[in-house]
Amino acid sequence: MIPARPGDGDGDGDGVGVGGAARQEAGEVRRFWGGLGLPGLIDVHTHFMPERVLRKVWDYFDRGGALIGGLEWPITYRAREAERTALLREFGVRAFTAMLYPHKPGMARWLNGWAADFARRTPDCLHTATLFPEPGVESYVREAVEAGARVFKAHVQVGAYDPADDLLRPAWGLLAEAGIPVVIHCGSGPAPGKHTGPEPVARVLARHPRLRLVVAHLGMPEYEDFLGLAERYAEVRLDTTMTFTDFAEQLMPFPHRALPRLAALGDRVLLGSDFPNIPYPYLHQLQALERLGLGPDWLRAVCHDNAAQLFGL
Repeated sequence: MIPARPGDGDGDGDGVGVGGAARQEAGEVRRFWGGLGLPGLIDVHTHFMPERVLRKVWDYFDRGGALIGGLEWPITYRAREAERTALLREFGVRAFTAMLYPHKPGMARWLNGWAADFARRTPDCLHTATLFPEPGVESYVREAVEAGARVFKAHVQVGAYDPADDLLRPAWGLLAEAGIPVVIHCGSGPAPGKHTGPEPVARVLARHPRLRLVVAHLGMPEYEDFLGLAERYAEVRLDTTMTFTDFAEQLMPFPHRALPRLAALGDRVLLGSDFPNIPYPYLHQLQALERLGLGPDWLRAVCHDNAAQLFGL
């Protein structure tokens, strides 16, 4: 969920190597998608950002910060950038994202510059950008779109802003016209924020019904409210990040009564993981989806085909 408030800066990481256990895990991940007859996975919710920023995020998790509810949250894949990208490729992830986000004005344009460079040197990463309610947001969002951004990240919890803020209105309109998806953390998990929950997002969609919002974490814990928005708006999608894992189910369980609704939206649910900042193996997210019992067609769509269609892969 990455609810830290990172600082500015860049630099070389000094993370711990991934090690052999994760590479053994890669064989199991490949067996999972191979058994479904897929060419690999597409993960729309992975985090890459400047190394000094990421280290601050990890430090926040290590300290059990308030936005993660003081939970014990070990980082499973604490490694250098090159190791992390290599491991995703070993897992067979065909395409992934660089979910990054500002927590204050003046930060988004700088992050977008870093993300554009990361996309140039990482061709299997979907060029990611971000935004913040501030003067000039429409300008730098347009710049990012013209530079080839294919997905945006909005983090309402960390940014502590109302997504329906008038300053964002032209940016949402631009993204709706361009058809560029926005992965948005707007649910109130793991800890509520001033503007989290379905109501602010509903106000955005009322103004921009064609906006391609991808609700992160299935909107945890307001799952059913966000399912309702997806049922109402044809361009709203949801990602699976952390949902149904043992970790999430202990804290914010998905209501069993809503599974038929999730199954019916099978063409608009996308695989997300929160790699590398997850407190369990990557494989567990896949197993958690499989044990829902929604069938191989649903799994194929969620783990690959829906995102392949959305991003034209």
